[in-house]
Amino acid sequence: MPKEPHSRRASEAPPNDAYQRAVQLLQACKSPHGFVASPTKHRNYHRIWARDGAIIALAALLTGDQGLREAAGRTFTTLAQHQGPHGEIPSNVDPVAGRVSYGGTAGRIDANLWFLIGCGEYWRATGDEAFLNRMIPVIEKIRFLLGAWELNNRGLLYIPLTGDWADEYLRNGYVLYDQLLYLQAQRTLAKVHESVHGSADHALTERISRLRHLIRCNYWFAEDDDSPLPDDVYHEVLYRKGLQAAAHCRNRHWMASFSPAGYSYRFDALANVLASLLGVADEAQGQRVDEFIADGIAQEIVQDSDQGINQHSDQDWHGRKAALLPAFHPVIHPVDDDWEDLQMMFSYRFKNAPYEYHNGGLWPMVTGFYVCDLTRRGLQEQAQRFLDGINQANALPMDGEPWGFAEYIHGRDLTPGGTRHQGWSAAAAIIGWHALDGQAPFCLELIEESNDKPRT
Repeated sequence: MPKEPHSRRASEAPPNDAYQRAVQLLQACKSPHGFVASPTKHRNYHRIWARDGAIIALAALLTGDQGLREAAGRTFTTLAQHQGPHGEIPSNVDPVAGRVSYGGTAGRIDANLWFLIGCGEYWRATGDEAFLNRMIPVIEKIRFLLGAWELNNRGLLYIPLTGDWADEYLRNGYVLYDQLLYLQAQRTLAKVHESVHGSADHALTERISRLRHLIRCNYWFAEDDDSPLPDDVYHEVLYRKGLQAAAHCRNRHWMASFSPAGYSYRFDALANVLASLLGVADEAQGQRVDEFIADGIAQEIVQDSDQGINQHSDQDWHGRKAALLPAFHPVIHPVDDDWEDLQMMFSYRFKNAPYEYHNGGLWPMVTGFYVCDLTRRGLQEQAQRFLDGINQANALPMDGEPWGFAEYIHGRDLTPGGTRHQGWSAAAAIIGWHALDGQAPFCLELIEESNDKPRT
């Protein structure tokens, strides 16, 4: 059944200026074909992107604005109309020029996952059964394709280099971020099946339960060497080697990925946030990640007049130190072993200099989901601190104009970077504001229902 439209309590304060400006940017991202990533003239961003479009749609659905909701529906319709012959959803579509991209040097696996999640949230928010019926054939093709991308039929998706949102960063294999989206996508599929057929798909329910179990067993290393080996380790030798090499991050955060070459130990902020938000992490694990973030990962920022953000200022933002999360930590520097490989990871020009883009850049989009997770766990004060960081980052001027809504913020200099007027940076402000109002971007009932069902 669709979610009931939410109405704000009369006693609550109206949205602030930062929220209103974020909604205005979403309005500017509307097009006849759905949401573009940015209304700027930058051709690559003036397209319908699956990933950006789904995240912008999550925010649009929370606003209750009918025009924004309709644009969300058009976004998924446009992507579905350009589905590839094997079921793949485009990374992006330029309907005006008639150009469709399924990825660069590799396909974007998460485009398919965000599409499924976004379609499910749109349907549940609007109750648009006609939309769902049109999407069923599209969804079934994606479902089959995702099963093929497990490659060895053992429950985890195998992600190529550049195969998701970190499209110019060093990670591949069984990437945690993608497995978490896969989990939520399958939860969405289960709810769709139940609605269409009037009964549960028990095989899918078991797959969901096992995937959650696989993630918990293979991406979190216990602190104690004497702890028994998890009962569903993907590869025992690989796991034991990873455990031995992970002394610095055991029981502190989730591992970013593993592959036949071993584990990746860098902190993937979005994956760690989603692990908690999507109900995979337990309470103790959530607290450990919070502690790791507080211990130097989150970048404290405060406003310095109208020119930028000053990390050394003594002024507080409404009495709090605002903060943002980096995409990954630690930063890769020219002296590091990975630097040479990282320099090769770009499509048109190198973006990942230290503290920039995925290499330590601070992302409002990533931080927005952390605000949601903190509020879900009752940590409203901490959540407000990070929402303040999002709003400050969005307010930074770009190209001589205030409220640049930067793609990311330089992790050391705290200056705006990337393309301006990013729709998902605005979405982060909206999602975070509604989270503090008690509204989640994902259907929490879906998460709770799937977690309550025991494995058979």
